[in-house]
Amino acid sequence: MVAKYAELRKQLKAEGKWEELDKLPRNANPIRLHNRCKLTGRPKGYMRHFGICRVKFRDMALEGKIPGVTKSSW
Repeated sequence: MVAKYAELRKQLKAEGKWEELDKLPRNANPIRLHNRCKLTGRPKGYMRHFGICRVKFRDMALEGKIPGVTKSSW
């Protein structure tokens, strides 16, 4: 939804038409975006580098599906 209204939002802001900008859907505002896991959609515990949540990261790392990641032991 953000991409759909991006150009219109930019145009309305440049022209200073604040009333029309208020009438756009709230979810069209890019500040409302929240990172979510690409596999499960979980909003919490998101690891930005991998694009997945910590739960799926742990499962995939233990199965060896993420290259270069191993369980530490000392």
